[in-house]
Formats: sequence, C-alpha cells, structure tokens
Amino acid sequence: MADHIESKMEEIADKISETFHRKSSSSSSSSDSDDDKRSHRHKAPLKAKVYRLFGREKPLHQVLGAGNSADILLWRNKRVSGGVLGGVTALWFLFEVIDYHLITLICHILILSLSILFLWSNASNFINNSPPNIPKVVIPDKCLLKAASCLTFEINRAADVVRTVATGKDLKTFLGAVAGLWFVSVLGSCFNFLTLVYVVFLLLYTVPVSYEKYEDKVDAYAEKAVIEMKKQYVILEKKVMANINKQKKN
Repeated sequence: MADHIESKMEEIADKISETFHRKSSSSSSSSDSDDDKRSHRHKAPLKAKVYRLFGREKPLHQVLGAGNSADILLWRNKRVSGGVLGGVTALWFLFEVIDYHLITLICHILILSLSILFLWSNASNFINNSPPNIPKVVIPDKCLLKAASCLTFEINRAADVVRTVATGKDLKTFLGAVAGLWFVSVLGSCFNFLTLVYVVFLLLYTVPVSYEKYEDKVDAYAEKAVIEMKKQYVILEKKVMANINKQKKN
C-alpha cells in the first residue's frame, strides 16, 4: 500500500514538473516575440525619409481638402469630373469660339427657364398634374461672411508678401516674385483672360491626377531639381552680395 502511494506521488510530481516546463517555455517564447517586436519598432523610424514635393507629409487627396473638390480634381468619380469638364469646355467654346457674351447667355438662360416654369405651372391646371415645386433659395449670412473673411485673409497675406519683397531683406522671395510675375506676363501675352483661366482649369484637372499616379518618379526628379536650384541660388547670392559690397566701398 505504501509503495502504491509513493508511485502515485511520483506521477503527480512528474506532471507538475512537465506543466511548469511548458509554461516557462511558452513565456520565454512570448518574451522573445515581444523583444522582436520592440526591436522592429525601434528599427522602423530609422528608415530613410522619402522626399515629397513641397515638403508634404499627407496624401495628395488630403492636401487638396479630402472633400468633393478633391474627388473631382483626382477623378474619384469619373462621371461628375467628366460633367464638370464638359460644362466648362462648353462655356469656353461659347465665349471664345462663337463669341457669345456673358450677359446675353445669362439672360437667355433665365428667359428659357422662366418660360418653361411658367408654362408648366399653367398647364398643370388643365392636365390635372401637380405644379412644379420651386424651392426657396436663401443664402445664409455665415457663408457670405466666411467667404469675405477668406478673401480678406488672402489679400492681407498678398500685401504682406509685397511689403516683404519691397523692403529688400529677402532675396529669395524677391527672385521668386519676379519669376512668377514674368511667367504670368508671358502667358498673358499668349492668351486672353478667359483662355488663360480655361488653361489653368485644364492644368488643375490633369496635373494632380497625373502626379498622384507617378508621384514616386516625380518626387525623385523634383528632389534633384531642388538640390540643383539651391546650389545655383547660393552662387547667385554670393555674387549679388559681392557686388553690393563693392558698391558700398566705392
């Protein structure tokens, strides 16, 4: 009987030791996996930062506002984007090719719309049909105030840039402003105002979606171009400052 009890005790001790070894091995494996995860987390930030055009860190869709306008410019909804492009193209064709005038077009559209609604409202009494439901359009004051506030902010910022350029303290801003104005003057001499607006609209409809498709290649070339421009700017700044110092001495 005593031998039987001792054998049972030995079996129980063996089972306890086996379960203890299993738990220790599982805990060691989990700790190893945790160490691997931690090491991977520490290694992740060491990756080289990819250069993005204009120093952006967000996707292009979020940079453009991540709303309906961004969806239209990036052709997320091809039907809506195509409709907007077709409408703007039709307006440009009417004004530029056919020489249609804006006031005449607005008046003709209003005459046609009012005639259709007037005839529909009177004909509904004879054909026992419901008259057209004309919604009441009311523009909230907040929308107008917000638009005026945004316009005022942009005008003040432009005036601040002009003042900074006029003071002559920032050569880089001066050169950028001169280059931008010269480029706009060249475009203005090639196109009239409406055609220029249409060209800008076409660029907004083609450049963002093309950049989103080939952004890795474009960013790589842009990085090289920015580095080269910085080198040339340093050389130009040294020459300009040298000439200014000579004139001061003389």
